[in-house]
Amino acid sequence: MKQGLLPSLEDLLFYTIAEGQEKIPVHKFITALKSTGLRTSDPRLKECMDMLRLTLQTTSDGVMLDKDLFKKCVQSNIVLLTQAFRRKFVIPDFMSFTSHIDELYESAKKQSGGKVADYIPQLAKFSPDLWGVSLCTVDGQRHSVGDTKVPFCLQSCVKPLKYAIAVNDLGTEYVHRYVGKEPSGLRFNKLFLNEDGKRYIILNNANTQFDMLPCPFFFFSSFRFQSERESGDRNFAIGYYLKEKKLCSIEVTCESASVMAATLANGGFCPITGERVLSPEAVRNTLSLMHSCGMYDFSGQFAFHVGLPAKSGVAGGILLVVPNVMGLMCWSPPLDKMGNSVKGIHFCHDLVSLCNFHNYDNLRHFAKKLDPRREGGDQRVKSVINLLFAAYTGDVSALRRFALSGMDMEQRDYDSRTALHVAAAEGHVDVVKFLLEACKVNPFPKDRWNNTPMDEALHFGHHDVFKILQEYQVQYTPSEDNNDGKENRTVHKNLDGLL
Repeated sequence: MKQGLLPSLEDLLFYTIAEGQEKIPVHKFITALKSTGLRTSDPRLKECMDMLRLTLQTTSDGVMLDKDLFKKCVQSNIVLLTQAFRRKFVIPDFMSFTSHIDELYESAKKQSGGKVADYIPQLAKFSPDLWGVSLCTVDGQRHSVGDTKVPFCLQSCVKPLKYAIAVNDLGTEYVHRYVGKEPSGLRFNKLFLNEDGKRYIILNNANTQFDMLPCPFFFFSSFRFQSERESGDRNFAIGYYLKEKKLCSIEVTCESASVMAATLANGGFCPITGERVLSPEAVRNTLSLMHSCGMYDFSGQFAFHVGLPAKSGVAGGILLVVPNVMGLMCWSPPLDKMGNSVKGIHFCHDLVSLCNFHNYDNLRHFAKKLDPRREGGDQRVKSVINLLFAAYTGDVSALRRFALSGMDMEQRDYDSRTALHVAAAEGHVDVVKFLLEACKVNPFPKDRWNNTPMDEALHFGHHDVFKILQEYQVQYTPSEDNNDGKENRTVHKNLDGLL
């Protein structure tokens, strides 16, 4: 076995962010954290953030963390932080992906037309220029652009959530004793039953009468309630028709609603708390109905072109689910003639045109699109090239990042050369030390010509590197099934006099 312990996850994380410095500015850590998609407000990072605040209050400079202080702050949440910095989340290159989202947002922002719903006075008061998009992945990566903190009414976007809760609590069979599964093909507020005496679909105004849902992301708006009550005679008629009791209105922001959508995308588990909110059965049924009935009379077109479960509302929201990837909420008040957000529809179309998120994009021989769930290129080849190039140029910072990401620091190129071979040949003392001391790589790998890093250092006259490798022989004991160490000590036992 190799002597000494492998560096801890906390150490590797510190080395990665510090980039050779002895202390890390707090803002640098926070910036690096946000680049992964995590937020400082993430409940899963509460211990880390609390300790960080406490530590900063007790340190002399208040803005710098040495390695011990850093490790103290991150140790409670090191597993999640390591996943983030190792790019193990569903969208590994989150910054690149969100730059695409921002571009799609700007493209949709240019869309004009549509009309803000005015049959409910409170909805009519919203500016037609409001436009926001928020997303939350199944790993809790979050991004927002535009007017994402402005509260607005969920309206019909709440219906799949109500249905999911009903199925979760009562079961599919019980719920569908009273409501059907087929779209009626009629207007959303039509008073009409199917031949079995049931409402055609669950996602229509027959189900807009409901009690307050127990969810921390919902806010009651008395103004919108009053507005609905004064102008919603049709809804009241439907409500009485179905013997419902009352009407209320629920507000969200794009940011909070994206977490709801992500919970559906995540099979019923809330991504930022880890709690199970809905049963798998409830999620499956809800997504099925959203896919077939969620976009009013545009549902067929949306299913054809976008191919994702979604639900729109006349306040201008579109709740969009990319199963196993993320949830989104788009919001812009101007509506098309079908009652869907003009900008929101445009954004959804563009998203699926760019990324292979359509339900059938992964069919064999389908034209390639961007897959943000994968990093581009042949990862094995790319990994080796990046590793050896960093060793060649002496880029210790890059090597630290590679080590934290879980990269195999002993991987070889087509000539069986390792990063240690290359660093030794180039005389990069810092790289050689990092590979040996921090990464604990084998000091004596052989390339296709049976040369070791010591041979390379000797051949190119890098005596300081040669001495480091020679001294490391004493610390290195090969595993029982690896004779490289023994062979190399035999080969090099008489090299001392060559210095």
